[in-house]
Amino acid sequence: MKRSICSLFVIAALGSVSTSALANNTWQDSAKDAWIDGKAETTLLLNGNLNSFDINTDVSDGTITLTGKVDSEVDKALAEELLASLDGVKGVENELTVVNNDKKSDSEMMQSLTDTKVETVVKTRLLLESEVRGTAIEVEVDKGVVTLSGKVDSDAAKDLAIAIARNTDDVDSVVDKLTIAES
Repeated sequence: MKRSICSLFVIAALGSVSTSALANNTWQDSAKDAWIDGKAETTLLLNGNLNSFDINTDVSDGTITLTGKVDSEVDKALAEELLASLDGVKGVENELTVVNNDKKSDSEMMQSLTDTKVETVVKTRLLLESEVRGTAIEVEVDKGVVTLSGKVDSDAAKDLAIAIARNTDDVDSVVDKLTIAES
């Protein structure tokens, strides 16, 4: 009889530990999904070619579902491409609706998509670099040529901003229009 009661206590203890571990994992998964959703919303907001207010993001188990509307197939592909490259994203289900289908050539669409992706990546990297005031730097991209303009604090910050742009995939060249802020 004592063994049966002791066994019941052990089973109850193990059951409660596994239940709390399951609850803990669920909480962590929900927090990670919320973190990914925040990054996705920020990425769309920082992109000047997409209207982030017309695009909804929902994240479940690391997969982003896009709903809403965009103006063209290029915008639809751009939204998916930008979010698929974020850390922690396992996949993107693109359910965006195209409301105005432009008939650009495939090469123009691809170049536009690539330029927009490069612009977003360079802007994001400049914003995340603590040694460069990324908010004071304007980034424009046309056919793989990145133009940086605005003010930086020093020659070193200027060189760092240019290096960040040059080291980004799909950048052919960088045009430097940065100026040093007067102290």
